[in-house]
Amino acid sequence: MSIFNNVGKIQFEGKDSKNPFAFKHYNASEVVLGKTMEEHLRFACSYWHTFTGTGADPFGSETMLRPWDTQSGVSLAKARVEAAFEFFEKLGMPYFCFHDRDIAPEGNSLKETNEILDQIVNQIQDQMKTSKVKLLWNTANMFTNPRFVHGAATTNNADVYAYAAAQVKKGLETAVQLESENYVFWGGREGYESLLYTDMEFELDNLARFYHMAIDYAKEIGFKGQFLIEPKPKEPTKHQYDFDAATTIAFLQKYDLHHHFKLNLEANHATLAGHTFEHELRVARINGMLGSIDANQGDLLLGWDTDEFPTDLYSVTLAMFEILKNGGLGSGGVNFDAKVRRASMDPEDLFYAHIAGMDSFARGLRSAGKLIEDRVLDEVIENRYDSFKSGIGLEIISGKANFHTLEQYALQNNEIRNKSGRLEQLRSILNEYIF
Repeated sequence: MSIFNNVGKIQFEGKDSKNPFAFKHYNASEVVLGKTMEEHLRFACSYWHTFTGTGADPFGSETMLRPWDTQSGVSLAKARVEAAFEFFEKLGMPYFCFHDRDIAPEGNSLKETNEILDQIVNQIQDQMKTSKVKLLWNTANMFTNPRFVHGAATTNNADVYAYAAAQVKKGLETAVQLESENYVFWGGREGYESLLYTDMEFELDNLARFYHMAIDYAKEIGFKGQFLIEPKPKEPTKHQYDFDAATTIAFLQKYDLHHHFKLNLEANHATLAGHTFEHELRVARINGMLGSIDANQGDLLLGWDTDEFPTDLYSVTLAMFEILKNGGLGSGGVNFDAKVRRASMDPEDLFYAHIAGMDSFARGLRSAGKLIEDRVLDEVIENRYDSFKSGIGLEIISGKANFHTLEQYALQNNEIRNKSGRLEQLRSILNEYIF
């Protein structure tokens, strides 16, 4: 039985198409820099925003009109699976992502919760057998239930810590069953409200212990996917321990975890941290830690996570530039951790939103590919640092210089000349590549 009766298979029709249910730029088979768009982008749909989102906010109740919401409990969970796979296949979405509590409700005990989860995971597995859709990553929701009021792996309550470990253990088993290509650790409430009652060092030590136990168990059960950590600066706790890419990388290096993890970076989280998305991607890339992305955008006038669908062509172009320079995302992908606006309540709006996001990233991919082919930014950067290619600059980077030789050079060099950065010209060139 079809759920999205008014929508057929979404096809590529080109930029002149007037069909709202068609791709204008995303052509899965189009080749850019030796790979198809589908291979580069590895799009994924977020189960939570798309199939469990209600449109509620702190000031208003649910607005979303969803055919499957006539049911409840396990029946609702099963109906959502049917809706999800119809949506994935009509959209041509190759991957999806979920939290455990997105796909299945909790029971009255951990045992009952796991039994309910098994039912839905088995149903998803059956759907995947007759579908090309794969699981990009799964993760554990350890932030919604009141038990996690003080955190999960950074809690002050050992009982909660044990529960969190059991939940992730089950999540890793789910990842193996569904052949997930990654497993994500999203901090949720892994942070603190006040240092007045927080032993930060103890909490971070416990968080590292948790990750090491997860690594050990993944090896034990034969999970072959990539572990990912998703940095976020705030919400729900005031001080998240995985504030941004640099903070997270420092943590992983300190606790000898960096060989096992890469980062799943989100555009809106970069905004909340006071960074651009391309900054976060660059930090991860130059440290060999860029693993996957959550594709969305935030509202620069608002101080919270709005999770809008990505349509800013500047942002997606510069993001794709970093991803292409990284050699791609490996087993990662471009997950639309994005939700339709509260007033976009019809089921068809889910298609419009994903089409907009997929078309935007396709345009960004094309523009970034051309920038790399033409070596536009490479030449600018190489020329900007050409003073280090000879003379005293070459002595500095070759390790031959010291403070004595540099002082001697500076005393004799009475005239220092800087070159114009010509940033405005470069932004104009970027405009031409994008538009």
